[in-house]
Amino acid sequence: MAHTFICPNCGNRTTQTDRNAGFRRQPRGCSKCGFGFLFELLDDYYPAPDAAFFACDQQGKVIACGRGSFELTGLDDQKVIGRPVRDVLGLEFQDGEDPVGTVLEWGVRKLGQQVEVRAEGDLPARATADLFPAYDDDGGLLLVLTPER
Repeated sequence: MAHTFICPNCGNRTTQTDRNAGFRRQPRGCSKCGFGFLFELLDDYYPAPDAAFFACDQQGKVIACGRGSFELTGLDDQKVIGRPVRDVLGLEFQDGEDPVGTVLEWGVRKLGQQVEVRAEGDLPARATADLFPAYDDDGGLLLVLTPER
């Protein structure tokens, strides 16, 4: 069975039959940019060209900023990594929902979530958030923010 993967760093999509690199338990890395791990997608998903990628650990802290993250937030990796994604991006979802918590707790996808992003020192911006759980032993999530035009 083929699995579809996406790199949070460059957005490259690949299809592989194995989640691991060879016979090791090490996660598969990106063949295009060399990033250390990929997220598995269960459905066909194509991010917008201006989408911003944020990979988070099982507590919702940012562990990697990918393609488009600086352009959306104006924040570089050093100011973001290790901090809770909700706080550093100032995420305010419609109706006070918490899709980040839902994805981390239940391991489900939340697609098409309307959100206001208030990154530190930046003007608020409206975006659509797609959140994907990490399907590995470590947990975590991939947050993809697509700015509204």
